[in-house]
Amino acid sequence: MTMPSMSAAETRSSTAQRWPRDLAEENEGQPRDLLTHLKKYASENPAEAALWCFGVGFVLGWRLKPW
Repeated sequence: MTMPSMSAAETRSSTAQRWPRDLAEENEGQPRDLLTHLKKYASENPAEAALWCFGVGFVLGWRLKPW
């Protein structure tokens, strides 16, 4: 048996309904994984992590100063 092919409009509506759920499922663990990775890196390289934090804070403070 062959499956009837879907029209382009049916394909678009099917994809549009599925898209937000698919995106949420794919990216669910990424922020937690990034935070875990950064904590591990900071515990292994505390001096370098402190310098990165200082550098990022300095640049953000310099660029975002109110005057």
